[in-house]
Amino acid sequence: MPIQNDSMDFGYSLGVLHHIPDTGSALRCCVKKLKIGAPFLVYLYYRFDNRPFWFKTIWRLSDCVRKVISRMPHFLRSWVAQILTVAIYWPLARLSLLGEKCGLGVGNWPLSSYRDRSLYSMRTDSLDRFGTRLEKRFTREEIGRMMEQSGLNQIRFAEKGPAFWCAIGRRVS
Repeated sequence: MPIQNDSMDFGYSLGVLHHIPDTGSALRCCVKKLKIGAPFLVYLYYRFDNRPFWFKTIWRLSDCVRKVISRMPHFLRSWVAQILTVAIYWPLARLSLLGEKCGLGVGNWPLSSYRDRSLYSMRTDSLDRFGTRLEKRFTREEIGRMMEQSGLNQIRFAEKGPAFWCAIGRRVS
């Protein structure tokens, strides 16, 4: 990384490090760029450690689909992601919105975090989710340990979705 070590007042990685083969090493490289005491904000895909079994099962099925789509040529990958957005993301998100308006708890409904998002957001996230070959997921504990091993302390996690697991820590050394 062409940034001098110990030079940055703030750092962040939102939605990138979980696509890198050695996430811990990449995080350590990022943290070295920070001045002592500087904060680093990270968002990593989570392993659904706070979700019910059925939710994890649906994700496993979608991951099988992702593994096929991510190997397609880019134009085809993009096209399929658009179809998934219109056929799955948008209807489930709007169903969650309707459920919420009816007073139902929709926190565990698939794609409920998109209930107040634009179609554009759904399109970009669909391509990110299904178009990437390498996707690693972590538990809250694994992320905390990785952050500590990278030289961060005072680690705080977002306690509610959709940004599981979004965390911030400060560089100690």
